[in-house]
Amino acid sequence: MHVIETDLPGVLILEPKVFGDARGFFQETWNARVFAEIGIDAQFVQDNHSRSAKGILRGLHYQVQDPQGKLVRVTSGRVFDVAVDIRRSSPHFGRWTGVELSGENKRMFWVPPGFAHGFVALEDETDFLYKCTALYAPQWDRSIAWNDPDIAIDWPLEGLAPLLSAKDAAAVALKDAEVFA
Repeated sequence: MHVIETDLPGVLILEPKVFGDARGFFQETWNARVFAEIGIDAQFVQDNHSRSAKGILRGLHYQVQDPQGKLVRVTSGRVFDVAVDIRRSSPHFGRWTGVELSGENKRMFWVPPGFAHGFVALEDETDFLYKCTALYAPQWDRSIAWNDPDIAIDWPLEGLAPLLSAKDAAAVALKDAEVFA
């Protein structure tokens, strides 16, 4: 596993070993021992799978109680995936980092607890998978506006107007959000 550190400590881009031949490919997407060796000693309790059309933007999501760490990847299609540090005590509070994940590049992205997470689908029929370290708890679910000017995420919208859920359209600015201490 090749590990790429981002400018947000703890947020990692992971490039697994992929073994391929004329028949297809094989890759290991989770191995507790290997991940613990690179600093991700996580206990996953929930797996999720979403499909999105080009231009669907989901996020920026987090749980203010029972925060989730997320190991995310794309099996088909392509996304721009983002993590935002929302720990008020962090020297990186309000900063973001992003990576393109695709079925082709097979990269994974580790978003630890304490970060808001979101992505925009850059192709139709994009399948997005994520493993979570805490169960979904709707009473603690929060959203920060994807286009908050204080965060200033450089979304590669490729001329698209993002399509949002009602929840994401009503998301608040970071300065008004309930965040971590």
